[in-house]
Amino acid sequence: MPMRHLQSHSSCHKIRERGRALTMRQTTDTLTRPVSGADEARVSRRALLKVGATAAGGLALAVALPSWSMADGSDSGAVLNAFVRIEPDGRVRLTIPSVEMGQGVYTSLSMLLAEELEVKLDQIEVEHAPPNDALYANPFLHLQATGLSASIRGFWLPLRQAGAAARLMLIAAAAGRWKVDPAACTVKDGVVLHPSGARSLPYRDLLRSAAESGPPALDRIKLKEQGQFRLIGTSPKRLEAPDKISGRTQFGIDVMLPGLKVAAIAISPVLGGRPKAVNQRAALAIKGVHQVVAVDEAVAVVADHMGAAKKGLEAAAIQWDDGPNASIDSKKLVEQLKKASESPGVVARNEGHFEQAFSGAARRLDAVYELPFLAHAAMEPMNCTVHYRKDICEIWVGTQQPTVTQAAVATLTGMPKEAIVIHNQYLGGGFGRRLEPDGTLLAVKIAKQIDGPVKVIWSREEDIQHDLYRPYYYDRISAGLDEAGRPIAWHHRVCGSSVVARFAPPLFKNGLDFDAIEGAAEPPYAIPNILVEYVRAEPPGITTGFWRGVGPVHNVFIVESFMDELATAARQDPVEFRRNLLAHNPRALAVLNLAVQKAGWGKPMPPGKGRGVSLQFAFGSYLSQVAEVAVDEKGNVRVERIVCAVDCGLPVNPKMIDAQMQSGTIFGLTAALRGAITIKDGRVEQGNFDSYPPLRIDETPPIETHIVASTADPGGLGEAATAAVAPAVTNAIFAATGRRIRRLPIQPA
Repeated sequence: MPMRHLQSHSSCHKIRERGRALTMRQTTDTLTRPVSGADEARVSRRALLKVGATAAGGLALAVALPSWSMADGSDSGAVLNAFVRIEPDGRVRLTIPSVEMGQGVYTSLSMLLAEELEVKLDQIEVEHAPPNDALYANPFLHLQATGLSASIRGFWLPLRQAGAAARLMLIAAAAGRWKVDPAACTVKDGVVLHPSGARSLPYRDLLRSAAESGPPALDRIKLKEQGQFRLIGTSPKRLEAPDKISGRTQFGIDVMLPGLKVAAIAISPVLGGRPKAVNQRAALAIKGVHQVVAVDEAVAVVADHMGAAKKGLEAAAIQWDDGPNASIDSKKLVEQLKKASESPGVVARNEGHFEQAFSGAARRLDAVYELPFLAHAAMEPMNCTVHYRKDICEIWVGTQQPTVTQAAVATLTGMPKEAIVIHNQYLGGGFGRRLEPDGTLLAVKIAKQIDGPVKVIWSREEDIQHDLYRPYYYDRISAGLDEAGRPIAWHHRVCGSSVVARFAPPLFKNGLDFDAIEGAAEPPYAIPNILVEYVRAEPPGITTGFWRGVGPVHNVFIVESFMDELATAARQDPVEFRRNLLAHNPRALAVLNLAVQKAGWGKPMPPGKGRGVSLQFAFGSYLSQVAEVAVDEKGNVRVERIVCAVDCGLPVNPKMIDAQMQSGTIFGLTAALRGAITIKDGRVEQGNFDSYPPLRIDETPPIETHIVASTADPGGLGEAATAAVAPAVTNAIFAATGRRIRRLPIQPA
C-alpha cells in the first residue's frame, strides 16, 4: 500500500473532544514509521496487516479488508484501511467508515474491536472516516457507504482481527520484556498480566516495542470462540448517547463557522422547471438579507439567519417556468406502469416449467399489487454547509456516501478530488436519502456565488417535495395449487423504475435491477416451478431512489400477502401453509415458529380483530412478524401489537437489535398506514407532516422482539422490520374482516 495513500487525509477537523469520552473527528491518519518497510511492495494474502508508530509515539494498525482488489481474486495489492490507533496515553481510536444515523453503529463496531483487543468499551474513541474508498470501503458493499444494513456484516471479521492482532503484539512486547512465554500472559482492560500475577504492564507502556515487532499474519490470528465473548452479546450503553441526550451532538444542521451565512431555497416545484422571474429588490429589502442567488433549478436567499432568509424568499415571489413535466399526474403515471406490466420482462429467475405447471394446476390465482411513491422525510431536513474558495471546497454534511459526494463535487467544480474536503456529520436520519449527493451539489452551486461559508437549509416542504422517491411498483403475481393445496407454480412480474440503473449504472446488467427483484427472486419457500421477471418502467417527471428496506420492502409485502391468499384458497391456516413449505429452511421455520408461539397464534380473537403473519429472509437475517389489529365499523385500522422473532446470526448487541426492530417496524408501519406521494400538475401534493404524517406515539403499538440463538455470522437489521410489517398488518386485516389489501397505503373500507 503506497504510503502516500495512508497520509492523504491531512485535513483535521475536530468536532468535539471531551476527555476520554466519545470523540468524533475527521482525522489525520499517519503511519509515520511502518515497521515492514515495504509500503510500495505487493502485500501477500498472508500478511494483510500493517503496523507502525504514530507521530505521537502511539501504535497504529491498518487492516486489509477484501476490497475491489481482493474481490476480483487477484493479488495485485491488498488495500489497507480500517485504522486502529492506540495513543501514548492508552486511549484507543477507531476510524469508522460507517456513519451514525441512529442505528448505533459506532457502539456496535467498537464492541467488535474492544472484544478482541481486550479493552473496555469506554476506552475507545470513534472518529469519522474521511472519504476514501480505497481505505475505508465496506467489504460487503465494496465502497465507503452506509446502507443495505451492511455495517456489522462488513466489519464483523476485520475489526475483530485488528483487535486480536494488536493484542497479540502487545502481549509479545510484554513477554519479551519479562522474558516469559507470551502464551502464559493474560490481558484485561488494556493491561498485560505477568504469568505470576505479580506484575503487569499497561498497553501504553508497550506501544513502541509492539510497533517494532511487526504484525502477525491474519491467518495465524485465532479469534475468540463465542463462549469466550465478554462484550459481544451484551448491551452496553451507547457511546454517543450522553452527547445526544445533553444536546452536544453536532448534526449537519448544527454546523457553525466564523462568518457563516444561511440560505433558504426554493426549488422548481416541477422537475425540469426553471425560475422565470424573481423580485430581488423585495428580497434584499428584508433586514438581514445579503444576496439572492439563482442556479439552474432553484433560487436561494442568503441572509444572516434562517428567519431573514425565509422572509426574503417569500418576498422574492418567484415565478416558475414549469417545463415539459407540468401535465404529469399520478393517474397517468400508474396507467403507464399498468401498461408496462402487461409485457414480459427480463428474467430474474426461471426454474422448472412455470407455464406447464400453472396450466395443469388444480386451482390458479392471479393478483395485482401496487405500492406508492414514498418520501424519506428524515427528521433532520436536507442541509449542507459549503465554504468554496479558489483552490479548495470544504463541505460539512451528513452523508451516507462521502466518496460519491466528493467525486460528484469534483466533477461539478472541476477541482481535483483532493481539494474537496468532506467533514462528515451525524445524520438526523438517512433511510437512503443521504446516499444521494444532490443536496450537496445544489449547495456548492450556491456557495460558488458567495464570499464566505454558507449553510443551505431546505424547509420541510422543499425536502418532501424534492425527494428522490421510493419507486411506485405495479406488480403482477400468479400461482397454481395442486389438489392438496400446495403451490406448484409461481410467477412474479416486478414492474417499476430502476434505482440501480440511475444510481450505479455498471451494476444494471442485461436490463436487470438486482435491487428491484430482491425478496421476489428468492422467496424462502420450496416452490418447484418459479418464474420471476423485471420490467423497467421509468416515470417521467419524478426521480426515484433507495428507501429504507430497498428491494425487500416492496417484494416482501407482495410475496407474503399472496402467500396468505394461497393459504386461503387452499383452506389452510396461514402458518401451517407456510410451515409445509419450509422443511428445507430450518432457520426460517424457527423464526416463524417462535413468532407465532410468542404471539399466541391460534388463540381466538374478538370480532373485528385479527392476527396476520409475515416471514422473510433479507439482509442476511431471518425475520417473522405477527401483527394484531382492530378494525372498526368504518374500516379504520388500529395496530395493537407487533411480535418479532429474528435470527440475525450471532447477536452482537441485543438491545440494539430490539431498537432496530422497533425503529424499522414504526418506519414501515407509517408507510403502510399513510405513506403515499402523489403528483398533480407535475407537483408533489404532500408538503409537511400534516399531509405526510409519521406514526404518532399514541398510535404506535407495543413491539416485542424475540431473538433466536445462533452461531452464524451476524446479518443486517436496520431495514429488515421495515419490510416485514406491512404484510403482517394487511394479513391481520384480512383475518379480521375478510378484506384483502393489495394496494398501499391501507385505506379505510
